[in-house]
Amino acid sequence: MNKNILDTGVQHFINNNWNTDMMSVLLKKPLFEGVSQKELVAQCEAKKKCKDKLPTWFSTPQIYYANKLNIEQTSSEITADYKAQLVHGNSLIDLTGGFGIDSYFFSRQIAHITHCEIDENLSEIAAYNLPLLGVKNVQYVAEDGLQFLTKNDLHFDWIYIDPSRRNDSKEKVFFLADCLPNVPDHVDLLFSKASNILIKTSPLLDFSIGIKELKFVKEIHVVAVQNEVKELLWILENEYEKNISIKTINFSKNEKETFKFDFLEEKESISEYSNPLRYLYEPNSAILKSGAFKSVGTYFKLKKLHEHSHLYTSDTCIDFPGRRFKIVATVPYQKKAIQKLAISKANITTRNFPDTVASIRKKYHIKDGGTHYLFFTTNCENKLTVLVCTKI
Repeated sequence: MNKNILDTGVQHFINNNWNTDMMSVLLKKPLFEGVSQKELVAQCEAKKKCKDKLPTWFSTPQIYYANKLNIEQTSSEITADYKAQLVHGNSLIDLTGGFGIDSYFFSRQIAHITHCEIDENLSEIAAYNLPLLGVKNVQYVAEDGLQFLTKNDLHFDWIYIDPSRRNDSKEKVFFLADCLPNVPDHVDLLFSKASNILIKTSPLLDFSIGIKELKFVKEIHVVAVQNEVKELLWILENEYEKNISIKTINFSKNEKETFKFDFLEEKESISEYSNPLRYLYEPNSAILKSGAFKSVGTYFKLKKLHEHSHLYTSDTCIDFPGRRFKIVATVPYQKKAIQKLAISKANITTRNFPDTVASIRKKYHIKDGGTHYLFFTTNCENKLTVLVCTKI
């Protein structure tokens, strides 16, 4: 951590140039003694990354930013705040503390936080920034979190871990056993130090694989922001062996859509099918990732168009965690039928359909946008169908 970056002149430059052309800054001669142009650019780029993702950090004077990659990999304020609502008690250890976003929000829920970070520079940055943000109940340990647990007799109410999804060769990995640290190999150690464990994993991790790799999974939370799944959160409780609860949440601009179901019940549920009725429903990305394809239809009393289409229909319009449409017309996937619609501009979605959106646009000369929504899908009679809709 180069403390020269905190000098008034340097901070003034960063605050006034974070959105400028970084190449022009990089090519200039050093502007400040003890601070390279490369370091200046790194601070500006990281601050820019924080504008929407970490607005508290962005708007707080004198923040020292970690590198851009670290900012990209850290939790957003929205998802970190959600995580903090899942924990309780008196003490929590964050084994992979990083830039300190999650520890900051945990500190607002739990009295004593231990922030472990193997990167000494990053640990120092977190220890500097969090007090600026009013945090006074965090202990900072510049050490590998697992080693810290091993050599101490401490016990915590919660352990939080966000294993790195890059291996030693810096390649992206998706299985828990391939992440650093390897959580499945150390789950017994974790349970010897806490009864509750919260793990953040890649959105791409398959539920069944994660459940097999871990022990005593109690809940899985699928967290999406603006309909993009950002992270999976796994809650493990020592000796828990009941049904696993799946909870989905999608933070949109104006609301948050939630849906929960039982992992076992989803497997045992039976869907009802129908050809398109008056209204069409497309679940949000969190629900689609969760695999609640039968549960969501059963809960909202909707008919499904096809086993693999994951689109739902009804005669009456209902509130739904996803997009809702009024079906204006249903036509077969035939050239004459589609040309007869005379639609030159539309929003196109394909579900369980052999052709891509790009090939459909090219074939039928349909531009992107407008008020029409076209769903190219397969119906319950296994026929290719086009649904012409307007958004509700």
